[in-house]
Amino acid sequence: MFERDKIPSQPEETPAEEPLKLVSIEDPMGPAAEAYRTLRTNLFYAFVDDPPRVIVITSPGPKEGKSLTCANLGVVLAQAGRRTLIVDCDLRLPSMHHLFGLRNFQGVVDLLAGGYEMRELWHEPVPGLRVLTSGPLPPNPAETLGSRRFAELLAKAREEFDYVLLDAPPVGAVSDPVILATQGDGVLIVLDAQGTRKGSLRQSLRSLEAVRANVLGTVVNNVDTSKKNYATYQLYTAG
Repeated sequence: MFERDKIPSQPEETPAEEPLKLVSIEDPMGPAAEAYRTLRTNLFYAFVDDPPRVIVITSPGPKEGKSLTCANLGVVLAQAGRRTLIVDCDLRLPSMHHLFGLRNFQGVVDLLAGGYEMRELWHEPVPGLRVLTSGPLPPNPAETLGSRRFAELLAKAREEFDYVLLDAPPVGAVSDPVILATQGDGVLIVLDAQGTRKGSLRQSLRSLEAVRANVLGTVVNNVDTSKKNYATYQLYTAG
């Protein structure tokens, strides 16, 4: 299933794309960057006895900010001196290479195909942060993420990194994030304060609870700052 000759071919050179602006890098003193640091602090101290190290980041639906949250959280973890790896596990619509302005010629799929070491394929956009992009998209993403080789990849990552963040597809769209949830230590669900519907969130929670996933909490973004109950940050975790 993972033979290298079965991976779709790509051009020899794929130019790096212009990175999007990550507030944790572009505006580190702003309120949004502080919100990500608050989320980081919650992860450090809310689970002192059994801290989650492999964290799946997903959302009920598309365009709710889960990849942006994953990228910014990875940056602030690295800024705190934690060895951090982001793995783009959205093998249907990957975006980590867009967010960091990286080439996506090779990545997770190539690593699973064999013949490479992880360090040969990751990027280091920020000191202390490694990013493993998706690489060429496989015809069977769910089977790829549920494979023995992917489990071995995570086992090696645990040995080398303090935190491993898995950017997963939305729960309401495909089975991939549920499969990943069974392999991680916990799940963060990203919500859009203006767009996520309660029914979608409930359905996502039911899907995760069915596989006994450890839901660490929610991350809410796109908060209306004009409302009186707006706090000093826009993201929070709630167990």
